[in-house]
Amino acid sequence: MVGEFLGFNYPLFSVKIYTKKGDDGTTGLLYGGRVRKDAPQIELNGAVDEAQAFLGLARAECKPGSVLDSMLVSLESDLWILMAEVATEKSRRGKLVDGKTAVSTRMITSLESQIDEITMRFSFPSEFVVPGQNRISACLDVARTSVRRAERLSIAFISENPDSNVGSYLNRLSDLVWTMARWQEEVHLTAKVAKNPS
Repeated sequence: MVGEFLGFNYPLFSVKIYTKKGDDGTTGLLYGGRVRKDAPQIELNGAVDEAQAFLGLARAECKPGSVLDSMLVSLESDLWILMAEVATEKSRRGKLVDGKTAVSTRMITSLESQIDEITMRFSFPSEFVVPGQNRISACLDVARTSVRRAERLSIAFISENPDSNVGSYLNRLSDLVWTMARWQEEVHLTAKVAKNPS
């Protein structure tokens, strides 16, 4: 059966986006339980969600199927895993699976390998870089600042879950996104050049 709304056909048995369960200011966690929407782990996941969206914005500037496009898709997928871990109560962490619902050490070493590979593709800047050389590098720099904010917000989560790799992953991710931005600039506008134009 199909209904119609504003000229669009849709199944009458479609799932509703709104549940009304969050109207009391709480949100559900992955393996059960509810917390306030301003709880530290929800604030952290909100920042990660923003970072993922900004990575998507950078991806929208990429050539489809390019190396950078593929890398960004992989990173966005990783962040779903990270958010799943963060959205799990401490008492239920035993249900987490490395690489599926929890950040694994392999995910971190993969970021490090990507950083090493990308730095071989461009001349590394020796001064602070002025963002905005082009649209894609600017998008990546905005994504980087979001990742950095998520990293700062992860401190409380890490203190409660010292076995977690979330903080290390976010730290490496910010480094990788910075490296991506410099790679996409091709020519860097450094602070020194900006102050003393020839």
